[in-house]
Amino acid sequence: MRRAQPAGVARVGCSGYDYPDWRGVVYPPGLARQRWFERYAELFDTVELNATFYGLPTPAVVGSWRARAPEGFVYAVKLSRFGTHRKRLIDPGSWLPVFLERLEPLGPVLGPVLVQLPPRWRADPARLDAFLAAAPRRLRWAVEVRDPRWLCDPVFEVLRRHRAALVHHDLLPDHPDVVTAGFAYERFHGPDARRAPYAGRYPHDALDAAARRLRAHLAEGRDVFAYFNNDIGGAAVDDALALRRALGGAA
Repeated sequence: MRRAQPAGVARVGCSGYDYPDWRGVVYPPGLARQRWFERYAELFDTVELNATFYGLPTPAVVGSWRARAPEGFVYAVKLSRFGTHRKRLIDPGSWLPVFLERLEPLGPVLGPVLVQLPPRWRADPARLDAFLAAAPRRLRWAVEVRDPRWLCDPVFEVLRRHRAALVHHDLLPDHPDVVTAGFAYERFHGPDARRAPYAGRYPHDALDAAARRLRAHLAEGRDVFAYFNNDIGGAAVDDALALRRALGGAA
């Protein structure tokens, strides 16, 4: 008798947590800023770290991230823009090990690495292939494309060969939800993301549709990582909580 496929695990959170306009919305007015992460981690078991995109964190900062993470918490980390936007993935052997050496002390709280490619960059499957060949498979890699020319079969085949996930997001119209890895990675940039990114609450029907699609991934055994980037005014927190409820998680 064939065994049932074990369901995947859903982790839903936000793209960052240190937003001043969350004060009074997510964080009580009197709560010290150094305790904001503690409050965030009471609500969610994952966060997407954008700070790693803008600069390499110090060993002390990485150590504090690990020490502050409660049991079961996971960080998704964004690959540095030096590698994605300045080098455009060229010669990863010269810079990728430096990034990984700094972040891997996170140990069990290190989740997927998000590789956000720049906009207005013609698809280059060969360069992506060379980059992913240098990316250690002990980590989960998720690739977000910002130019629709990357949404093509040669790119999908490269991702499948290296078991890297194609990030599904709403900054590109009609972005396909193509399975290329054993996990799914979803980013929400706002209900009108192409005209007014990072703002606004998603309507219930949009979150319900996303939940149906993500439940299909879970049913097929793929873990799901979903992050809301509509941070203005704390909308991301409400939407992330609503999606988690729709996926059968805690309220």
